[in-house]
Amino acid sequence: MKVSYEKLFEILNDRGISKTSLGDALSLSSTTLAKLSKNEQIAMNTLIGICDYLNCQPGDIMELKREENKESLLYRLTEEKDARLKGSIYHQTQIKFAYNSNHIEGSRLTEDQTRYIYETNTVELEKEPANVDDIMETINHFQCFDYMIECANNTLDEVFIKNVHKILKTNTSDSRRSWFNVGEYKARKNMVGDMETTPPEKVKEEMAKLLNEYWDKQNITFNDILDFHVQFEKIHPFQDGNGRVGRIIMFKECLRHNIVPFIIEDNLKMFYYRGLKEWSNEKGYLRDTCLTAQDRYKAYLDYFEIKYDDN
Repeated sequence: MKVSYEKLFEILNDRGISKTSLGDALSLSSTTLAKLSKNEQIAMNTLIGICDYLNCQPGDIMELKREENKESLLYRLTEEKDARLKGSIYHQTQIKFAYNSNHIEGSRLTEDQTRYIYETNTVELEKEPANVDDIMETINHFQCFDYMIECANNTLDEVFIKNVHKILKTNTSDSRRSWFNVGEYKARKNMVGDMETTPPEKVKEEMAKLLNEYWDKQNITFNDILDFHVQFEKIHPFQDGNGRVGRIIMFKECLRHNIVPFIIEDNLKMFYYRGLKEWSNEKGYLRDTCLTAQDRYKAYLDYFEIKYDDN
């Protein structure tokens, strides 16, 4: 994995800030400035300091560029996305992910209807009328997945998270409610089941804290991704759509850190909810559920002869 600060120097140039001025303003050492010029890794707290000074996100100033591996899942997903290849791992993942993630949240569309929308860009109603929001959020989830693939190697940040929510909720009935704040944090209190979540006025602070703690980790593990997901869902930063946004984030971070991703299927829903609720006391419930989901996705990788490292 190679780091690039090309975006940082573009921002500095646009704002008329020299590298020396940046160093003086933040008391950066000559060694740190040299690392920036040579595209070498710098300390995360230094990166965050630069972001605070420039009022931006890590993904705005730094890119992680992975050496192209034509046998990797991300390469295959990217290649097949660009080709819109039918019958591929990309094709199957789009349908399975959109159907299950939406169905967990109450969508009444069947998997066959989800497949029909993806493959024909039309709706098959059969006997039962379809909810317009269910249709829009299915289409939007396909777009969220494409956006996630494009950003897979980028540092997870607030911009990505908000953009996923915006894409997911665009043109739904929720988007026509001004207080709903599509693509922005919630304006009204919400709950997960009977559990209270972070109040609106504290969401930005809690999300910044969560991201900072995540960025501080040197080597992201499977458990780290699950822990981020649990904390994200406890904050519940958006008025609605938090579960789907959170599961997109997990898929992205698995791709970025060479961990086999997974899709929480509808028949794992109750185990998944239990795992989220019990995480602070017993991590095994959620971990085992996600490992089961991961094993199911590995079966697809085996079928399509895509190599992966066991984790």
